[in-house]
Amino acid sequence: MKKAFATILIAAATMGFATVSTAATAEAKATYKAARESAATDYKAARENCNSLTGNPKNVCVEEAEAVRTSTTAGAEAQYKNTPRARAGARTAIANSEYDVAKARCGSQTGNARNVCIKEAKAVNVAAKADATADKKVATARADARDDKRDANYKVAIEKCDALAGTAKDTCVASAKAQYGK
Repeated sequence: MKKAFATILIAAATMGFATVSTAATAEAKATYKAARESAATDYKAARENCNSLTGNPKNVCVEEAEAVRTSTTAGAEAQYKNTPRARAGARTAIANSEYDVAKARCGSQTGNARNVCIKEAKAVNVAAKADATADKKVATARADARDDKRDANYKVAIEKCDALAGTAKDTCVASAKAQYGK
C-alpha cells in the first residue's frame, strides 16, 4: 500500500513539473515570436528613415537599422532556446552586425585612416567573438560539473538505500530518483 501511494505521489509531482515547463515554453515561444515581429516592424520604419539620406550616411543608417534588428532577434532567440550555444551564437551575430556598422562608418574616410578604422573594427569584432566562445565554454563546463555533482550525489543516495530492505528501500530509491531526476 505504501509503495503504491509513493508511486502515485511521485507521478503526480512529475506531472506537475511537466505542466509548468510546458506552460513556460509556450510563453517563451510567444515572447520570441513577438520580439521577431517587433524587430521586423522597427527595421522597416528605420529603413524608411534612411531613404531620405544619400551616400555614406545612408549606408551607415541602413547598417545601424540592420544591427538593431539583428540584436533584437538574436537576443530573443537566445532567450527562447536558453542554451550556451544559442547565447554564444547571438553574441557572435551581434558582434558581426556591429562590425558591419563600424565598416560603414569607415567608408567616409580615405587612405590609411580608412585602413586603420577597418582594422580597429575587425579587432573589436574578433575580441567579441572570442569572448562569446569563451563564455560558451565556461557555461558548458559549469553545466557538465553540475551534472557530475548530481550524479555523484545520486550514487551516494542509492548507496544509503542499500542499507535498507523491503518497502523502506523501495521508497528510499524512489525518493532518490525523484530528487536527482533519474
